[in-house]
Amino acid sequence: MILASAPFVNLIVSVLAAVAYACPALSVLHLGEHTARRLVILAWFLHGIALSLGLWGEAARFGFAPALSVTAWLIAAVYAVESQFVPQLPTRWSLAGLGAGAVLLAWVFPGNPIHTSASAWLPLHLAFGVACYGLFGTAVVHAWFMVRAEKRIRHAKDPHSGVPLLTLERLTYRFVGAGFVLLSATLLAGFFFSEYLYAPGRVWRWEHKTVFSLLSWVTFAWLLIGRQVFGWRGKRAVNMLYAGSVLLLLAYVGSRFVLEIILGRAS
Repeated sequence: MILASAPFVNLIVSVLAAVAYACPALSVLHLGEHTARRLVILAWFLHGIALSLGLWGEAARFGFAPALSVTAWLIAAVYAVESQFVPQLPTRWSLAGLGAGAVLLAWVFPGNPIHTSASAWLPLHLAFGVACYGLFGTAVVHAWFMVRAEKRIRHAKDPHSGVPLLTLERLTYRFVGAGFVLLSATLLAGFFFSEYLYAPGRVWRWEHKTVFSLLSWVTFAWLLIGRQVFGWRGKRAVNMLYAGSVLLLLAYVGSRFVLEIILGRAS
């Protein structure tokens, strides 16, 4: 998960992965669904190799772009597995385009070296955090599939094609529930063990990352309560999912983007 220096071979693999992702994105009207799905799976495999190659280097790095890259890879991983069991799952150009952009972005902006004073458990903590991104990102993708399916049914455009709406809804909120559990564990670990994870003297701080993370947690908690108690469905639930995901994105990726790119600081 932690990207280190980007050697030439990493560049080659990253470009190949981006090309494999881009083919379905640029040729969505000309490629068959089966071919597009195979290309996305190939791109996911190459993307994983690029991430693995990033582990080889003098200093481990992490930042906003690697976080997005791993998130995109996790979303593609879920898609690759799901498409084997749910062949009706559509290949969306946006999913392929996200992967192409993320894999190249991580090569251009590999992040900053992790402090040597950090605990050996920090990579695991970061892995949990990025896994949250992957789960909620997958939920957002499924929610978008769900919205498209609703529009197709409403306009009577082959309503029997694709994944059944109730199946999409069930998958969406299973990912939300799993992501919420992992997000809760990540926040608790950061609250109780921040000094041990990062560096001596580094305690829980009320900063942008903390505030946005807690706001996203509250949003997802309210969404799950609303669905369980009040039966929220449809547009209201999807919009709340989108809002919570944006807040979570701002929590780490947004704050790291400002620090690394706009302010040019490592921390």
